Amino acid sequence: MATPSPAPAPIQAAPPEPVVPAPPAPVVAAPPPPAPPAPPAPPPVVTLPSSNADYLNNPRPPYPSLSRRLGEQGKVVVRVFIDLNGTASKAEIHTSSGYERLDQTALQTVLRWRYVPGKRGGVAEAMWFNVPINFVLE
Repeated sequence: MATPSPAPAPIQAAPPEPVVPAPPAPVVAAPPPPAPPAPPAPPPVVTLPSSNADYLNNPRPPYPSLSRRLGEQGKVVVRVFIDLNGTASKAEIHTSSGYERLDQTALQTVLRWRYVPGKRGGVAEAMWFNVPINFVLE
């Protein structure tokens, strides 16, 4: 007869370890949202040069006598660079009248004129300015 084998020893379960709650996650402050961009500064006010001031006494351009006899008339736009002191240092034909005599007379005239200089933000500044000259037979 076979001897009975010893009964296996009961396995004792280890007592459960106490459950320790995990520490709360550290609170990380979110970076503040970026500040909205500042509104752009308003552009400085630009005042264009002028040849219309009463005290400037700018004479009208003479009508070329040959142009008068030939019935030439038209509008010339002269682009003039006005310096800080109100004088024209450069000029060029921006829009032609279609007649060289009228264009050249307008160009020579605006170079002799005096101007109120243009301003940016209240400060005088040299700048380009378009001067229209009309040649109309009356």
